[in-house]
Amino acid sequence: MAEPWIEAIGLFAGVLGIVAWVPQIREVWVHERHEGISVPTFAVVSVALFLWLVYGWLVDSLAMIVANVLTLGVIVLILTGVVRLRQREAHDQG
Repeated sequence: MAEPWIEAIGLFAGVLGIVAWVPQIREVWVHERHEGISVPTFAVVSVALFLWLVYGWLVDSLAMIVANVLTLGVIVLILTGVVRLRQREAHDQG
């Protein structure tokens, strides 16, 4: 495991990365807008995050593990909202 101050930098970077998704969460869950969200892109990002999570586990980096688990959770939250909205639209149009 890295020095505590190095892990602290990583944890801070992880928190900022998660905070960056807050506007997207608000768009989907509060304003119920999903236009422009690419599910395939989010799928690729999810795979990348999962691989970084595995890497963090292999190198024993708490910062990488925590940041990637939480970011994957945020991605799932956004995708769940998008799927819900798109299903509702399809149902209303059908």
